[in-house]
Amino acid sequence: MPDPVQPSFQTLKVSTDGRLGRLTLSQPDRLNPIGSVALQELAAAARWFNETEASVVIVTGEGRAFSAGFDLREFTRDAVRGPAVEELEPAASTPLLGAAMAEAISTMEAITIAAVQGPCVGGGFVLALCCDLRVASDEAWFSLPETELGIPLAWGGVPRLVREIGSVRTTELVLSCRRLPAVEASSWGLLNQVVSSTELVGAVDDLASLLLTRRREVVTATKHQVRAAAEALVPTDGSWAGTDLLISALRSL
Repeated sequence: MPDPVQPSFQTLKVSTDGRLGRLTLSQPDRLNPIGSVALQELAAAARWFNETEASVVIVTGEGRAFSAGFDLREFTRDAVRGPAVEELEPAASTPLLGAAMAEAISTMEAITIAAVQGPCVGGGFVLALCCDLRVASDEAWFSLPETELGIPLAWGGVPRLVREIGSVRTTELVLSCRRLPAVEASSWGLLNQVVSSTELVGAVDDLASLLLTRRREVVTATKHQVRAAAEALVPTDGSWAGTDLLISALRSL
């Protein structure tokens, strides 16, 4: 059965080649920010991939950055209201759009590989955390500037970090807002592999090729097993996700 018609988006590009999919944040002139439109499109892209034959999806950013994070131009009181989308009530806020994006990406049927180059900041960092595997160039770095901006980390970022690096390192990383180099992120267990910038594409393609040798049903089953176990350890829903905290913080701006 052929894949459904490839959609067209404003902020990202998607494609499939057999069982391999690609999702690319595509606003390189602005370092691929993730605003309300991008959040909706990321969730829509995840749903589209679920209708295709893709069992592996590479997630990356176009240009010299993975993502500069949430579009700061939307950090106003109006951001609390947010745009209307089909999946949410008309009054849904940007924090809810972020939570919906994170859920859609993390629950995709395909195994997702984040290929990270350059800055991976804020919401972009959470997007990478929502991917199943992560490969970064040695020039990549990660940062969570939210608390410096006077808002809590949301979109399920805190529970996802706690699962990956533990509570002590999560607390330090979120509150310090410092840049975490790729090599250090790897030593903490956040990354599967760190390679030179010239080797990043090849390393990710090699990993994807390996995964494509596995039966699609087995790939999906393994992803479901791992996700269920991780959710049992530290759930990403409820108050831990930080959605209500972010809404309150934005209302006070």
